[in-house]
Amino acid sequence: MILSMTGFGRGEGVFEGKKLTIDIKSLNSKSFDLNIKIPLRYKEKEFEIRKLLNDRVLRGKVDCYVNVESLNNASDVNINHDLVQAYMQELKKVAGDGPDFEYLKMAIRMPEVISIKSDVLNENEWIFLIELLEETLTKFENFRRTEGEILQQELSRNIRKIESYLSQVEPYEEIRMDGVKERYRKSLNEFDQIDETRFYQEMAYYTEKLDIAEEKVRLTQHLKYYLEVMVDENFNGKKLGFISQEIGREINTLGSKANHAEIQKLVVMMKDDLEKIKEQTLNVL
Repeated sequence: MILSMTGFGRGEGVFEGKKLTIDIKSLNSKSFDLNIKIPLRYKEKEFEIRKLLNDRVLRGKVDCYVNVESLNNASDVNINHDLVQAYMQELKKVAGDGPDFEYLKMAIRMPEVISIKSDVLNENEWIFLIELLEETLTKFENFRRTEGEILQQELSRNIRKIESYLSQVEPYEEIRMDGVKERYRKSLNEFDQIDETRFYQEMAYYTEKLDIAEEKVRLTQHLKYYLEVMVDENFNGKKLGFISQEIGREINTLGSKANHAEIQKLVVMMKDDLEKIKEQTLNVL
């Protein structure tokens, strides 16, 4: 079965007072095109995250967002109050009496007064993050699979419609050739002398030139092959795209040889459904 390149997955989890949220979404693209946004604390693991996404997503224009939100009111900034007071007392001794606020502004700039809590990623948090990412990717893949089932139904329906239009060509083929022969006879009757041998040679030539039997056979084979690849092969989007191009060539040749209004109408309807197939195939992984 086929998978859609369009996908979405979201994963959420809590680790040591932090809420982690991962969003992955994708649209169709000829290659793997990743845009990733992660907090600074996870930057050292960006390569591993990218590799996992590349291995699981395979193809598409992909956005991956990792967000971390603190669930408590604790601040990452720590001020050493005792050290600030000590600095202020020493400054007063040196400078004499003055507004405390001025001493505070000087004390706050002194060494070791302000410190920031360590933002180093520990092993347990990394394990939690990678498991959450894999869970999100599983949801993303399930979304792709569901979209792929809908896409497969639409593609099958349009392929069957082309097959149906092709089957309707046959009744007009004999009528078409009879019409061509009649037009040539009328044209030749306008002349006094007719070379019958030449006439039948010309008719044989145009009969062969307008024959669409081979195009019908090849088109039938391409339509059958498209359905087989769609059902039996994985990650088949590019291959289905090539087959749809071959289907288009046979339909175009059929149209150029048609020489009959009703067949031309059927060819136009085939082309209409083929355009839908090509557009839908672009979204197949």
